[in-house]
Amino acid sequence: MSESIYSGLTQLGGATPLPANPDAAELERVQNPQADLAYCVRFVAPEFTSLCPMTGAPDFAHLVIDYVPGQWLVESKSLKLYLGSFRNHGAFHEDCTITIARRLNDFLSPQWLRIGGYWYPRGGIPIDVFWQTGPAPEGIWIPDQGVAPYRGRG
Repeated sequence: MSESIYSGLTQLGGATPLPANPDAAELERVQNPQADLAYCVRFVAPEFTSLCPMTGAPDFAHLVIDYVPGQWLVESKSLKLYLGSFRNHGAFHEDCTITIARRLNDFLSPQWLRIGGYWYPRGGIPIDVFWQTGPAPEGIWIPDQGVAPYRGRG
């Protein structure tokens, strides 16, 4: 079999256990075959979970990750396993959201990246966390993240 941009992937195509924690998770990337074109990629994780570092109670979020790739694309199964590794990880909402953004930004060196962490209420207060690398590149359609503000039952 000849070499391809997918040859170095180790997690795709077979059973891969969920990493014990985010530090143990291995993100994988492939060369962007459309690197000559600027475009937006979106990942949505509507069932993201982590743990409160103080009580150990579960926390739930809806994450939206948008990025404009440079030379690299994140392999989606490795991203899924990375996000799943937070399931037993204790950290505040802000820390989880920014840790994910920084790791992806450092790993991919995208032209642009933003994350919206829409956390479900605990103690009656929803916490939303947003970060981006800078202004969105001109000329690229980057849709609104589409997550309505939390309104409770009303």
